[in-house]
This record gives sequence, C-alpha cells and structure tokens, in this order.
Amino acid sequence: MKQIPIKIVRQIFILLLILMMAGLIFMEIAPYFSGILGTITLFVLLKRPMEKLVDKGWNSTLSAILLMLTSFFIILLPIVGAFFMLGKRIRMAVENSEKITSMIKTQLQTLEDYIGFKLTSQVDASAVTEWLTSSLQGLAGGTFNAVIAISVMYFLLFYMLTNQKKLYGSLYDYIPIGNHNLKIIGDEVREIVRANTLGIPLVAFAQGLVALIGFLIFGVDNALFWAIMVTIGSMIPFVGNLLGTLPVFVLSLSNGDNFQAWGVLLYGSIVVASTDNLIRLYVLKKLDDVHPLVTMIGVLVGIPLFGFIGLVFGPLLVSLFLVIVRIYKREYGKEGTEP
Repeated sequence: MKQIPIKIVRQIFILLLILMMAGLIFMEIAPYFSGILGTITLFVLLKRPMEKLVDKGWNSTLSAILLMLTSFFIILLPIVGAFFMLGKRIRMAVENSEKITSMIKTQLQTLEDYIGFKLTSQVDASAVTEWLTSSLQGLAGGTFNAVIAISVMYFLLFYMLTNQKKLYGSLYDYIPIGNHNLKIIGDEVREIVRANTLGIPLVAFAQGLVALIGFLIFGVDNALFWAIMVTIGSMIPFVGNLLGTLPVFVLSLSNGDNFQAWGVLLYGSIVVASTDNLIRLYVLKKLDDVHPLVTMIGVLVGIPLFGFIGLVFGPLLVSLFLVIVRIYKREYGKEGTEP
C-alpha cells in the first residue's frame, strides 16, 4: 500500500491548524467585523488626503489624528445622531406597535369598502405586531457592539494611515496571491468602496433632502424624522422613499387630512423618486455604480450581522465576496495566468 508522503501530511496538518485558528479568531471578532469594514472604508477615503498632508511636511501622527477627527465630525457624528433619533422613534413604535397595526388594519378595511375585496380577513394582528416589534428592536439593537466596533475601527485606522508601507509589505507577505493580481484586486476594492460609501449615501441623502422639503411644504409633523426614514429607505432597493412617505400617508389619512396624505404620496412617487434617476445619470456615472441586486442582498445580509450600519457595510461585504471569487478565478482559472 502506497503511503502518503510525509511532506503532504505536514502541509495538510498546518493548513488545518491555520483554518481552525482562523475560525476561532473569526468567531470572536465577528460581532465587531463592521469596525474592520469601516476601517477599510475610511482608509480608502483618507489615504490620498493623508499622502498630501505628509508631502506638505506634516507629521504623520498629527495628520492621521486630524483626518480621523474630521471623519468623526463629518461622517460618524451625523450618523450617530440620526441613529439615536431613529432609536427613540423605534422605541415609541415598539411601545405602540399594537395601535399602529390596528390603525393600518382600519385603513385597509376602508380600502375594502371601495374595492369590494376582503384584505384583512387573513391578517393576524397579533402576529404582525410580534413581527414588527422584533424587527424594530433588531434594527435598533447592538449599541454596545457598535461602540466597540467604532473603537476598533479608529485604532486600526490610525495604524493603517501612519504605517502604510509596512501595511502593504504585510499584505504582500501574508496574502497568498500573486503581486500583479493583488494590485488589480486592490484597485477593484477601492472602486467598490468609493461606490458604496459615496454613491449610495449620496443618492439617499439627496432623496432625504428633497423629501424634507416636501414634508415641510405639506406641513407634516416630525418632518426631519420622516426625511431620515426616506434616506434610510433609499439605501434599500425596491423600498426607496416609501419607507418614509407611506407611513406619513397612512398617518395623515387616519387623522382625516386627505390633502396632506395624497400630496405627500404623489410628491414622494414623482419628485423624490426622480431624484434617484437624476443623480445616477449625472453624478454616479463617474463612480463604479453598484448593481441593485448586490445592494439588496447586501442589505438583507448586513442588517442581521451589523445592525443599522449594515445598510452600508452589507453591500460592501457582498462586493468583497465577489472580488474574492474573481481572485480565485484569476489565480486558478484556466484563463488566469500570472504575468
């Protein structure tokens, strides 16, 4: 009987040991993985400004601290503020979930009188309430993990900004990929990050701003909150501004303000929805636009993994997965050769 060469046995043993240890590390770091993705995102955005400051004679440590503080006040602080505002509203929605469900069911019953078809006979109000409560709590959860993830993000970001040469050297030393392909993948990751962190939020912010103007015109209560909901919904394919305009429509109808209700619905369906097309036509053509299917799958994966911030990091994770698949194809596919 032919024996397996001892060299192959040792190689398999070392590979299994690496996989086992990597699995243990990943299991423990998974709750804070959004911090790692955030580090990659901010590094891609701040890398060029960091190089410009250093070229002008700035100290690398001071340059990194300045850029990190700038990113905190310009990017992170507004997101945290919106998150706490959303969390407060979510708690109120959870406390009144039965009332909200009953109100929606009442509106459906009113619609039944017009169309002559029973919509609410199969609606279980208690089941809907339970689902709504668990979904809203899941969206607002993970505050402690988010704080740790942000701390990890800035700790890693400081190291990456101040030690770029060592970082690149480590990547070439430890990642078992050809240098040429590694550079190509790095360029693709940079384009994906720019599209996710600039393109998607830019469209969402523009739609939220246009929606805020409409809410103020029609005199909607808590207009800023509903505009934030439109902004969040705009990041989710096939949901869009309806996440904000539809609840306002239902609430306005329940209060008997038909003009406000239909005005908001038409404004959201026509004016706010057209904002997406205009920005994608004139602005996002300069970026590597992300396919809506990638965004949708990313949101479905990102929210359970990372919470609210998964709206951005979910699509990024899916995009990185596709990049890794292309790495394998380029390295080991029949047509992939190392120059």
